[in-house]
Amino acid sequence: MYTIISGTNRTGSHTEKVAREYQRLLKDKKIDAKIFTLVNFDPLHRTPEFLKYENEILIPTTKFIFIIPEYNGSYPGVLKAMIDNSDINKDWAYKKALLTGVATGRAGNLRGMDHLSDTLHYMKMNVFYNKLPISVINKVMDAKGNLNDETLQAIHQQLDEFILF
Repeated sequence: MYTIISGTNRTGSHTEKVAREYQRLLKDKKIDAKIFTLVNFDPLHRTPEFLKYENEILIPTTKFIFIIPEYNGSYPGVLKAMIDNSDINKDWAYKKALLTGVATGRAGNLRGMDHLSDTLHYMKMNVFYNKLPISVINKVMDAKGNLNDETLQAIHQQLDEFILF
């Protein structure tokens, strides 16, 4: 099972739009992927809602795709809080992860992807080598959430390789 994690709790974000594009591209490749969004999600407490998401999405997932925006040179605290509050052994250990960084700047959240990689490695996850930084997202994505051809080509290559991983 594939799950795409939209790594922010901001509504209408570029991150959420990129996550939806990944879902669409996977569907074109005959892979059904769920989107796990942190919008309106309380990552700090193991509420019944948290446990439901954990049991229905996190535990059964074998391949995660993290779409993470750059927040202060790293990844969002809401994502870190969700990870810290989860059951590491059931939710993450020995599973596979793909990372894509999203930023309006020129580095595409390279540093944040490295930080998240370190966290995921600590949790015994296998992080795929092809981490995609999407820089200047506000220029490569239009108002409707469509990415330019060069970015789509890079995502297609990344996904094709991750499917084989």
